[in-house]
Amino acid sequence: MRLAEVLNANVAILAVAQAAAVTGTVAVITLGGIVGSDMAPVPALATLSMSLLIVGTAAATVFAAWTMSRIGRARGFAFGAGVGCVGALCAFVAMIEQSFVLFCGAALLMGVANAFAHQYRFAAAESVPPASAGWAVSITLLGSLVGAVLGPEFAARGEYWIAGARFGGTFVAVAGCYVLAGLLLLRLRMPQASPVIPEDVPGVAAIVRNRIFVVAVLGGAVGYGVMSFIMTATPLSMHVVDGHSLVHTAAVIQAHVLAMYAPSLATGYLIGRFGSRRVMLAGAGVLCITVIAGFAGREVMHYGASLVALGVGWNFLYVGGTTLLGSAHRPEERFRAQAINDATVFGISAAGSLSAGAVMQLFGWNAVLGVSIPAIALAIAMLAWIRPEPGLHRSHPQPRPGPSRGST
Repeated sequence: MRLAEVLNANVAILAVAQAAAVTGTVAVITLGGIVGSDMAPVPALATLSMSLLIVGTAAATVFAAWTMSRIGRARGFAFGAGVGCVGALCAFVAMIEQSFVLFCGAALLMGVANAFAHQYRFAAAESVPPASAGWAVSITLLGSLVGAVLGPEFAARGEYWIAGARFGGTFVAVAGCYVLAGLLLLRLRMPQASPVIPEDVPGVAAIVRNRIFVVAVLGGAVGYGVMSFIMTATPLSMHVVDGHSLVHTAAVIQAHVLAMYAPSLATGYLIGRFGSRRVMLAGAGVLCITVIAGFAGREVMHYGASLVALGVGWNFLYVGGTTLLGSAHRPEERFRAQAINDATVFGISAAGSLSAGAVMQLFGWNAVLGVSIPAIALAIAMLAWIRPEPGLHRSHPQPRPGPSRGST
């Protein structure tokens, strides 16, 4: 693989846009509980905005894919960034008006924007030769490291930037990030796909019968579902139940976020060397370390080891699944296949996040870990058992870039 094949203009633009999207997401996650505790009518609703962020993503995945199938990647992604900008500005107004309802609506809109942003990885894979797809996805996700730093920085430093609007400056800065991303995304030049004859595009049933497609979706769903479930429960278990300080709790979450994206420096190479399925199998194995470390104790080091392993396991499953998905469908099927994939992955992620608090409150940390075991075991069994069959791996030549900004 030549580095020039991966580090093209499209991948660079998508990495910057990924940084902007993660900046907004992390800002809401960082401030959601704090703002909610000040504005929510009852304490039980303090984290509602964080849940709506995830629900918005899950609900809009099919809409995002449909939009891009109609107007192209460039304009579709720019539209998604515009929705994120509107959401951030609504959050700014909510800070001025002290409106909890408006803040929750803002979080929902930013979740919708995330549904578009999560498809950056597909566009990256489509922008390079098939053999380099894993690298392209990894480099795009590396932009998340910038967002993981900027989000908390904006949250901490923007608290008093604008008089009379606590944290208002944070969301103005986030809106600016979305504007920058939107302008760059309009400059995408996606490869031209082959002409599509509607009768030749298979329905949903035909796509999901492809066992490679099933494994790709299953890997992403297990990785995201287990990650959301355990990560959401961790601060509650660490700080509220076990009494660890907010400093230690925040450090564990930060280590987890870094572990989610830093492996992307190597994941592309590993996929090229060993294949997507083996990397995904390794990711499921690393998730087992998450459970073992969690059961081993309740000290900071146990939580830290568990959450770092959770991040690495998620990365291997998510990047591997994304790369494998690209070989499980023809170019003209991509929007439909990607919509099914993301609706499944982020629907399960939303369910995991929404249920984590209840499981934690009712049954405790060990129950959170125990509930995750069957999902991990299912992923390992499927990845070990299902292997590509001749003819299922649909390779195709790389199309040439087209002239239209909105080309698909």
